[in-house]
Amino acid sequence: MGQNERVTFGSKLGVILATVGSAVGLGNIWRFPYMLGENGGAAFLLVYFICILILGLPVMLTEFFIGRHTHRNAAGAFKAMVPGTKWSLIGYNGVLAAFLILGFYCVIAGWTLEYIWQSVTGGMHGKGADQFKLEFETFSTGVVRPIAWTILFLGLTHVIIVSGVKNGIERASKVMMPLLFLIMAVLCIRSVTLDNAAEGLAFLFKPDFTKLDSSVILSGMGQAFFSLSIGMGCLITYSSYFNKQTNLQTTALQVTVLDTLVAVLAGVMIFPAVFSFGIAPTAGPELVFITLPNVFGQLPFGSLWSFIFFVLLGLAALTSTISLHEVATAYVHEEHHMSRGKAALLVSLGVLILGTISSLSFGVLKTYTVMGLTFFDLLDYVTAKIMLPLGGMMICVFVGLRVDRKILKAELTNEGTIPFYFFNTYAFFMKYIAPIAIGVIFLNELGLIKWMKGFF
Repeated sequence: MGQNERVTFGSKLGVILATVGSAVGLGNIWRFPYMLGENGGAAFLLVYFICILILGLPVMLTEFFIGRHTHRNAAGAFKAMVPGTKWSLIGYNGVLAAFLILGFYCVIAGWTLEYIWQSVTGGMHGKGADQFKLEFETFSTGVVRPIAWTILFLGLTHVIIVSGVKNGIERASKVMMPLLFLIMAVLCIRSVTLDNAAEGLAFLFKPDFTKLDSSVILSGMGQAFFSLSIGMGCLITYSSYFNKQTNLQTTALQVTVLDTLVAVLAGVMIFPAVFSFGIAPTAGPELVFITLPNVFGQLPFGSLWSFIFFVLLGLAALTSTISLHEVATAYVHEEHHMSRGKAALLVSLGVLILGTISSLSFGVLKTYTVMGLTFFDLLDYVTAKIMLPLGGMMICVFVGLRVDRKILKAELTNEGTIPFYFFNTYAFFMKYIAPIAIGVIFLNELGLIKWMKGFF
């Protein structure tokens, strides 16, 4: 398919909702709350806001430039801009990262379906914290049920991808994203009306700067980077479906604001409820699948609230699996000249293999490790701590060193028809500041900064 024949999103609303959907996911509703809880609450939130503004937004805009300028998939975009060079490795890194992330992400996404089912059938009613923990461990280490839910979730993703950009991704986003915000609003209202909810809101919004140290700052930088799906090819792929009238600056700002809003609403939804029932906000990754079901179980109509929450979590996961799948599908479809259906099937089969092994690594394959990491943890480590920061950093270096500033400005201003008042500041930041900042995240994620502190 040539550039001029490439399909685009059909409306401005479709652009916003689809792109927000690619950014919003379990990272906002699952990872963000426990990261905030472990890093002191409001102080972490403040750092997160600053990092989103000075790091996330400019890098997102840069990925939009690459995608819309080339109208190609993540790998093809770099091949089109600098053919015959090794810069294309940045794109291949993004495609592979998206594929590998989907290989373990769909396992967690499948868990949301199990909890939706348990909510509907009454399986979460009248149980204590110990029972929830035991049942979660029994389920996650099993064979048949976790893999069955993984297959079902992957199947839902596959159907939407095969339906295409307009009839699949855009149409699904127009339904799922408003529904996601509506469900979050309902859960937030219920949470803030609980007894002692004010303590949770104070934890979320009243900074205690004594808890602000280098580890909190680095964690905030990392969460801001990963929350926006930077470095994994999603933003480049989705922006390749933008038409030439799309205002990239406004779109990047809108997507950033909405993605951040989801993360904040997740905090409002969770922490008042957690404090209301005297549960530690530092519950960690188990916050969603063990702690919150315990909270819902103590509420009137607990099964209903549990059902609503896990539907929300499932929707967030689905918007992300769609974008991750599309990165790999678009690459196979365009670079290997397959039909979209065959490309999607090939990707789904590959993800199914990775997902099955990832799921089994909680149970029967738990003893098979690489560097002490199970297969699931290995995929998570390699992508989150190496491939994504490295990809984001190299995107900044590429734009700073190889892209003509006139071409960059022309694309970001729609050939001069819209103003970009801080273009020189943006260009300087992308060339010098952003690569260093992301490099620091990279070193921190690898644990090297902590090691260096101990060494010196």
